[in-house]
Parts: sequence; C-alpha cells; structure tokens
Amino acid sequence: MATTYEFPSDLLAGQEELHQVRAELSALLKRLPWSVEPMDGFSDDNGWRKVERPASPGWTEDEQAQVEKLRRREHELAVFVSTHRFWTEVPAADRMDARTCLKHAREEQAEE
Repeated sequence: MATTYEFPSDLLAGQEELHQVRAELSALLKRLPWSVEPMDGFSDDNGWRKVERPASPGWTEDEQAQVEKLRRREHELAVFVSTHRFWTEVPAADRMDARTCLKHAREEQAEE
C-alpha cells in the first residue's frame, strides 16, 4: 500500500500552477519558429540522420517577452515547490516518493 501524504493547500496549488505554466510554455514553444533570431533554412545529410529546417523569421519582441515571463514564473514555482517547508516534515528516505505523489496529486484527485 502506497503512503499517502497530507500536502498543504499552498503546495498543491503551487504544483498545479507549475503544471499549467509548463504546459503553456511547451505549447508556446511548439508554435514559435525554431530560431529566436532570423535564420536561413538549411539541409544537412552528412550526419547519422538528415536534418532540415525551413527559414525562420525569428521571434517577435512580444513572443520573446512571453517566453521569458513563463520561464521566470516556472522557475519561481519550481523553487517554491522544491523548498517548501513541508519537505522538512518528510523523512529524507521518503522525500522522493512524496515528491512523486505530489506531481501526480491532480491525477489522483480526478480519479476520485
């Protein structure tokens, strides 16, 4: 039987927001051109696999600002979650399991 943990509400909220910010950042990066700066396209078949990229117009200042804002928020949340006072209450040997449970807490709540 897996150990259950009573996570504080602010830790759960921080982890949930971290999931959301990472998903938003990932979706944004998938939509943006492959290069931040304008670059010509290229094709290279000299490696172990062929690599091709179309020309990239680069990112606009707004797009760069959006990415920077999300990355900054992701970092703030990751620090908040990883340094939360709750972790001092969990024995060191159990922290990895507790951290995994926290990462999946929203999935478990959805199943209930």
